[in-house]
Amino acid sequence: MRFMFVGDSMTIGRAGDYTWRYRMWQHLNRSFGGPYAIVGPRTELYDTTADAPVSSDYARPDFPPNARRHLAGWGEGWLHMAPLIGPAATAARADVLLVSLGLIDLGFYANSTQTDANARRFIAAARDANPHVRAVLLPVVPNIRALADAPFAAECDRFNELLAKTVADLDTAASPLLLASAPYAYDIHTDTYDGTHPGPTGEHKLAAAFAEAMHQAWGLGGPYERAAD
Repeated sequence: MRFMFVGDSMTIGRAGDYTWRYRMWQHLNRSFGGPYAIVGPRTELYDTTADAPVSSDYARPDFPPNARRHLAGWGEGWLHMAPLIGPAATAARADVLLVSLGLIDLGFYANSTQTDANARRFIAAARDANPHVRAVLLPVVPNIRALADAPFAAECDRFNELLAKTVADLDTAASPLLLASAPYAYDIHTDTYDGTHPGPTGEHKLAAAFAEAMHQAWGLGGPYERAAD
């Protein structure tokens, strides 16, 4: 089975991060119980000094290059990924998409209705690439801006409602969709390093949200167990 991580800055990570992708790789190694691959067209982390995704400086050098693959970008959302997912999924022959998108869209590019439309475009393009693709979609995790910006917080809540409806509307037996639960007990004050981007505890909680969804709904892998850093 071939897994592809799709996301924004919370997924690509910055130089020096472990990333929740690393935590998921650890989880799959422990629990998947069969052959699998992590696929995607990119491997880099975002370098804040260069202001570009050019770093290979992961926190753990034991994270192998073939497991670092992803389709994630700093400042990229559903708007940006909708036209990219088809070619990427085709080239990588992706079976399962683990998707964390939306915060960037709502913060800078689109309202909740427009963002939901882009999510639907993304799903359609992924299915054009693979009619049997599965996807786990994470609700938007509001960041620190939502504490002071009530309209933005409302748009985050509204998009999550729309995303839940989209998953219910578009889920099929041939191409299943899952809406993951919000990361359990996620606290932007302690689980992020800046109110948005996950630190080590946040990385585990994001990985756990995806892992538990796949295990409970599809029997893929096992319950998430936090590994040592």
